Amino acid sequence: MPKYVIERAILGAGELSQSELQGISQKSQEVLRELGPGIQWVHSYVTGDKIYCVYIAPNAEIIREHARIGGFPADSVEEVKSIIDPTTAD
Repeated sequence: MPKYVIERAILGAGELSQSELQGISQKSQEVLRELGPGIQWVHSYVTGDKIYCVYIAPNAEIIREHARIGGFPADSVEEVKSIIDPTTAD
């Protein structure tokens, strides 16, 4: 199943408290349960003003639906075509 990277512009994301991040995570999980097993949240990276999320899903449309239902921005939804790391150089 395809993997996607989602860019979410959230002003001050890096300053969100653990409680606020927990609330966002709980809302996301609630929506994922509603959408069914075809979409999976892998993890997210929180930066200054953005959150980058990695999802496994059959298509980008279900990711956008997750964002719409959850009230999350989904400024960019990009399918991962390849993964490279230091071992790729060997």
